[in-house]
Amino acid sequence: MPSLFVIQGRDQGHRFELDGATLGIGRDMVNAIRLQDTEVSRRHAELRRTEEGYNLVDLGSSNGTYVNGGKIDTHPLQSGDQVQLGRTLMLFTGSTDPTQSALVRGVDIVSRRGSDDSRIIRSMTQQEGSEEIFGLGSEISQSPWLARARSNLQVMYRTALAVSHTLDIDELLNRIMQLIFEWVEADRGCIMLVDQESEQLVPKVRRNRRGISGEDTISISKTILDYVREHNEGVLTSNARDDKRWDSGGSILKLGVREAICVPMRGRYGIVGIIYIDTFTPPQRVIQQGGAANKFSDEHLKLMIAIAHQAALAIEDTSYYSAMVQAERLAAVGQTIATLSHHIKNILQGIRGGSYLIEMGLTDDDKSIVQKGWTIVEKNQARISNLVMDMLSFSKERQPDLVPSQLNTVVADVVELMKVRADDMGVALDWQGAEFLPELLFDPEGMHRAILNVVTNAIDACESAEVGRVLVSTEYDANAKLAKVAVTDNGVGIEPEDMARLFTLFVSTKGGRGTGLGLSVSQKICKEHGGQIVVDSQPGKGSCFTIELPAVFPQSRKDDDSSVDRGPSLRETSAR
Repeated sequence: MPSLFVIQGRDQGHRFELDGATLGIGRDMVNAIRLQDTEVSRRHAELRRTEEGYNLVDLGSSNGTYVNGGKIDTHPLQSGDQVQLGRTLMLFTGSTDPTQSALVRGVDIVSRRGSDDSRIIRSMTQQEGSEEIFGLGSEISQSPWLARARSNLQVMYRTALAVSHTLDIDELLNRIMQLIFEWVEADRGCIMLVDQESEQLVPKVRRNRRGISGEDTISISKTILDYVREHNEGVLTSNARDDKRWDSGGSILKLGVREAICVPMRGRYGIVGIIYIDTFTPPQRVIQQGGAANKFSDEHLKLMIAIAHQAALAIEDTSYYSAMVQAERLAAVGQTIATLSHHIKNILQGIRGGSYLIEMGLTDDDKSIVQKGWTIVEKNQARISNLVMDMLSFSKERQPDLVPSQLNTVVADVVELMKVRADDMGVALDWQGAEFLPELLFDPEGMHRAILNVVTNAIDACESAEVGRVLVSTEYDANAKLAKVAVTDNGVGIEPEDMARLFTLFVSTKGGRGTGLGLSVSQKICKEHGGQIVVDSQPGKGSCFTIELPAVFPQSRKDDDSSVDRGPSLRETSAR
């Protein structure tokens, strides 16, 4: 689906999916795309769908509508276009090209057993490749230009490599400044970023070369900063004047020469900041050299412009990654709230219905109606309790409380608890405990919830069966050192396309009746024990869920915790 993703502005990180013939953009609530930007008009622009895609139409806005930096009245959008309204910059992503999808489907990854006769004749690591490209051979010394070009290329490669290894803005800026001081003979430097709200430059990182006083204030001309931002050009400045002959009594010789380089950090979508460095030549050295001591040259300026561009791209990537993570987090929170609200609403409706029956029975002094109402209230109280416990179990990262316990006892308690539910649904619930099942170390409360969720699902799966039956059994595999709990039903089974999403949070095969939490919680508890859930299912015939728990014996843990055999390593299994 086409979308607009906000990459700059107060709504940064928000994605608007475009699904409609006409979509308004502006500050008013009536707009399908509402922006929290005071420089955006109430009804700023419209997106109008055509056969080719969407046209962006300005609605006579105060500050205009821009696409890829140019002001427009009407513009057909293409995937990758940058749309700017006020201070908000959005990236338009079009729908997938059907011809491209067809081409992708034509890509086949051939297995070793297939007709692939290719063989690897050479391999090379990233380090070897960079050393090969940037290594200075004997031929370099014969060409100063080539040596300088390769040296600058090496600087850019190392810059790109360094800034690609962090997603923290502060760490990124410190690393950039450190690299600059390695490659440029600067005495002081700072990096300033553009604040998105005020659009003012805010100093973020400052560095002094060793031996330079840290208390020395860096004074930067606002005129120069404005020039760099307005013209998007780097500048090389000096307080020495080339059109004056040097005078030993002049102020420059008394104060020394200060040279500076100021370059814009321009990324894909604009200037994100400015890098400033300077150097100082003492008066005595100026006199000794008989004139201006030019430490900075055009080569330094070009190099700084290139470094600033790489830094800007890295900062943009880091900012947009953070914005996308925030957007995904908010989307997950919204999905969670919506899902839980739906289930809580259904539970409250059940409680309200039961309460109504209780009130009616009390009014008519009819105990049978009161009992019926209380049964409904009690059932829904159990549902909301299970929902809350599942949420706590899934959201809380914890180590299981391992205590010596009997697995048969835990499973038998689950079967007894679910007997009434199975009888109400006309499902036969059978229990076969293993004759020999040793005492093991596990969290009985956690395993109780994991087994309970699986048994509940099995009973629900048999609801439409003519004669529903669920068999719960335990087994101890001495060779594999595994304790197993198998829950087998003759219910509807699981479709192949649903198997991959079986343990996905909030995905349920029960439709509106399921929360999509039960199996996710059971899987999480099993993983905390180093175990797993193995699923075998045939659509229309039923399913078998086997909980495999590594056998950890109380005596072995008491003797030496480090020697405990916690069973086989966790492997990926089919998920319900």
